[in-house]
Amino acid sequence: MVQDNIKQLFGENTTCDFKESVERKQPKSWLKSISAFANGMGGSLVFGVNDDGVIVGLDDVKSDTEFISDRIKALVDPVPEFELITKPTDNGRFILEVRIPAGDMTPYYYVNSGTRTAFVRIGDESVVASSHQLSALVLKGRNRTYDSLTTEYRMGDMTFEGLIKTYQTQTRLPFEQKLLQSFSLITDDGFLTQAGVLFSDQCPYRHS
Repeated sequence: MVQDNIKQLFGENTTCDFKESVERKQPKSWLKSISAFANGMGGSLVFGVNDDGVIVGLDDVKSDTEFISDRIKALVDPVPEFELITKPTDNGRFILEVRIPAGDMTPYYYVNSGTRTAFVRIGDESVVASSHQLSALVLKGRNRTYDSLTTEYRMGDMTFEGLIKTYQTQTRLPFEQKLLQSFSLITDDGFLTQAGVLFSDQCPYRHS
């Protein structure tokens, strides 16, 4: 059995959100947390618990389970992995936990009426992702980082004398051109990555 006050087990925080009931007319009120958990570290959305952590239970946990599953599949894109877990309480009712792992296909959007909104978790709230956060989620979903992005600069546009000198001093080994690719500073077709530009002697970001 689950304790009467669930805050004795875990509080509402970055990876946990409580909802007293399943809001059917305004599913965005809880689907935004599904989006935020999938876009972040993962988490649990617990239905049947009020804001004070007091368990009130659900009237029809089977119907609520089916409704939640349907709404996630219909209104979150891409559909995140999720697990629905029912737990009996001391008052003979049930709470329902929706467990969402961190996703690897970010961003996960709440979709409705032609609009797509990605949410992130800030403290104990699910908020709309900023443009910077959204860009980071896009890169994460492509399994890429900013440093690995290809730029318009080619090998002939930049030199790496400072990097070469540092490498030779620290390793006492000759610097070979192929190391630039090994360090992910240039692509196979000779374009510099963002990291390559940052390490170059003519870095426009550093000298601007």
